[in-house]
Amino acid sequence: MSRSSTGAKVYSAAVIVLSLLLATILLLHRFIPNRWFNLGSLAETFLPWFGLAVPVLVLLAAIRRRPLAIVCALLPGLVWFQMYAGAFADKHVGEGDFRVVAHNVNAENTDTEGTAAALLAAEPDIIVLVELTEDQRLAWGDLLDGQYEYSVAYGTVALWSSYPVVDSNEVDLDLGWARAFRAAVEIEGEQVAFYVAHLLSVRVNAEGFTSAQRNETAELLAEAIADEPLDKVILAGDLNGTVQDRALAPITYQLESAQAAAGKGFGFTWPAESPMARIDQVLFRGLEATGSDVLDATASDHRPVLADFSF
Repeated sequence: MSRSSTGAKVYSAAVIVLSLLLATILLLHRFIPNRWFNLGSLAETFLPWFGLAVPVLVLLAAIRRRPLAIVCALLPGLVWFQMYAGAFADKHVGEGDFRVVAHNVNAENTDTEGTAAALLAAEPDIIVLVELTEDQRLAWGDLLDGQYEYSVAYGTVALWSSYPVVDSNEVDLDLGWARAFRAAVEIEGEQVAFYVAHLLSVRVNAEGFTSAQRNETAELLAEAIADEPLDKVILAGDLNGTVQDRALAPITYQLESAQAAAGKGFGFTWPAESPMARIDQVLFRGLEATGSDVLDATASDHRPVLADFSF
């Protein structure tokens, strides 16, 4: 057997192995262990981007014109398409009965007026803001209090509403300062429980994907939502994780993503200039999501998200 023939077989075998590995990761990502560097959660955070490897594998297989290698290279593409084809359908059905806009404004954002103008242009009935400094909260109050009769704020998170806020309370995430709260808002005679939250950040460093503290806050928030007496629930804010991240499963098992139910595309929100992940969420139950969008970038490092709901 010639050396070139052996090299071609090794080349094709490598393409086949890589293709099968990619298909396996896509299909069985839930089984990637978090024991080492939280690799499972890291993979799930950026899972849609794994599809970019498919055309590369197909091209590498086509160079050698090996039918088996080409078929294997197409396999992860089929798996990816099966997983995400529904994301590209436009599921908007209308404006609904009320509109929510949520935004991580960024504690270093100095353009409060410009950011507020961008959010108000969407004509929301309820505005949810997270990562507010005390000075920012006062500045936002000056801009919004005249347009929204009701508001509530705890620590670095706040909500402004055109509808009455019946009651509210902090959701204790065991941090020593407030990053989440619950507010009951009465909308057209119906009470809706709004949970506003900013879970702790994650980091990718020498220790891997460090998210232990984020995961603990997610579990505490999930417990509060599980005990919620109202049927209609909305969770809005920065969860520092995608709905595919298994660490957020205690929350996502209870609530549905407005983007998945009524949006189009992946709805990436972070980082604002070139979004790679959807970590800013509007999740719900007991309502119908009629629309979901990501708004244009503001002076924050996150993009705002919008969701319309109907009873």
